[in-house]
Amino acid sequence: MADRNLSNQESKMDEEALNISIRKFLKMVGVSSQREIEKAAEKADAATDTLAATMTLEIPQVGLKITFDGDIKLR
Repeated sequence: MADRNLSNQESKMDEEALNISIRKFLKMVGVSSQREIEKAAEKADAATDTLAATMTLEIPQVGLKITFDGDIKLR
């Protein structure tokens, strides 16, 4: 019975490792995205006050695809 409980515990995800991995991923996405948005803002028409933006998060292994929409104000 103890071996069975150990196997169940081993098969569960490690919450701490998951949280660290998510934070690293989001940091990478955030830094890279900000850099690209800044480049896009520099190319924007001088009359443009706002850039419409869409971000898609996709994890094919679990069938996740979610889109986030928002505006980036230049002025």
